[in-house]
Amino acid sequence: MNNFYLGIDVSKGYSDFVIVDEKKQPVEPNFQLDDTFEGHCKLYEILTAFFSIHTDCTLYAAVESTGSYENNWLNRLLDFATAYPVKVARLNPLGVSRNSQADLKRNKTDKISAQDVAEYLIAHPEKVDYQNQKPGDTIKEQFNYIRLLNKQKVQLLNLLEIDIYKANPELTIYCKNGISEWILHLLKQYPTANHLAKANAKELTEIPYISAKKAKLIIQRANTSVASAIDSMTADRIVDLVDDILKKNEQIDNQKSRLKQNKNVLPEKVALLETVKGIGTYSAIGLLIHIECVERFATSKKIASFFGIHPVYKQSGDGVWGYHMSKKGNVIVRNILYMVTLSAIRCNPLIKEIYARNIAKGKKKKDAMGVCMHKMLRIVYGMLKNNTEFDPDIDRQNQNKQYNSSSKPSNNQSRRYQNHDSDAPISRRQTKKRKEQAQHGNIKNINNLKTFVPNLQKFEMN
Repeated sequence: MNNFYLGIDVSKGYSDFVIVDEKKQPVEPNFQLDDTFEGHCKLYEILTAFFSIHTDCTLYAAVESTGSYENNWLNRLLDFATAYPVKVARLNPLGVSRNSQADLKRNKTDKISAQDVAEYLIAHPEKVDYQNQKPGDTIKEQFNYIRLLNKQKVQLLNLLEIDIYKANPELTIYCKNGISEWILHLLKQYPTANHLAKANAKELTEIPYISAKKAKLIIQRANTSVASAIDSMTADRIVDLVDDILKKNEQIDNQKSRLKQNKNVLPEKVALLETVKGIGTYSAIGLLIHIECVERFATSKKIASFFGIHPVYKQSGDGVWGYHMSKKGNVIVRNILYMVTLSAIRCNPLIKEIYARNIAKGKKKKDAMGVCMHKMLRIVYGMLKNNTEFDPDIDRQNQNKQYNSSSKPSNNQSRRYQNHDSDAPISRRQTKKRKEQAQHGNIKNINNLKTFVPNLQKFEMN
């Protein structure tokens, strides 16, 4: 059976196609089709003619992930797979790009990009996950829409914070942990210090979370305010900003409720993740839709690497970059894990222990947070993999076994053919490093490489 590869470069409204064989030679040269009903029908005709010639073969097709523009073609190819031996995959554009760079290609066009997709399927078959059902992108798009609304809300809050500082700076002491909803309702009625100075304390107490004592203090501070912007234009802008923020809050709540209603696609898994203190319904859904099928990750290290949570160490020559989070992969999952971990450090005893232990070791808060994020992802992976609730007691026992296990002495196998030579033309930093290693008994210095080659001098003379 022969294998052929269909590479597709997706653009907005159209796509470029090419079919190549296992030797990367074009079998069906580049052609372009529009993303319309006629274009999809024409692709079906082309594939029908192709399989009529190549009867005993499998066609591996792939599109790059391009922000949902590829979904129409992906779904159509999955429909064709019911009639013909077609396997379909969605690829990470970074992998395709790196594979193309490794081939030292200088030009980049849509035709070349389609060829690159097909060649990636040939070069890295072990890294490609072929789909057998249509992807459920509706929930993911809903989740991304909520993220967009949150970003817009943050932008509005940042603008409002600046206006509060100019129009009513005395209120900023109540905004250290963010602008609360009671402040929004207060600003809607009294946008500037001048308005607030004329307010009645009894009227302020009608706003939730404002006591009589706090109302008197707010009015008193407004009377001695140092506000620089008390004009009507600033007041109107503050009222408009407050209205927009309150509307955004309402929109976000409505969209989240719709998202939770749609979780019936994965009700058991959402409920399973919610049993971990720190993970709510919204975060659980966000993790599930980006993890997709947990079986595609063989180990917890694989999923940590996929989402860029794993630590990386960089050392080249004398330069040492140190350990840092790689931050490769989908940033959305890292954002979710950060917020989940932030909550877990406060309410989850296990994560709180891990965080405190790493701080006690001298790690910075961000580094300790990264360790906890990695732990939260491994917890999620283990729960989904085994379909069981997480037991913190078992995890503590495993950690104690790891800590109590005797560590084997390090043995540097990279120098097994030659000990360090003190006459080697190395840098001062490397010289210092080797002396420290020699003091600890890790290496044996040799004074001269000619010790190993007694006849080297004769060889040089000849």
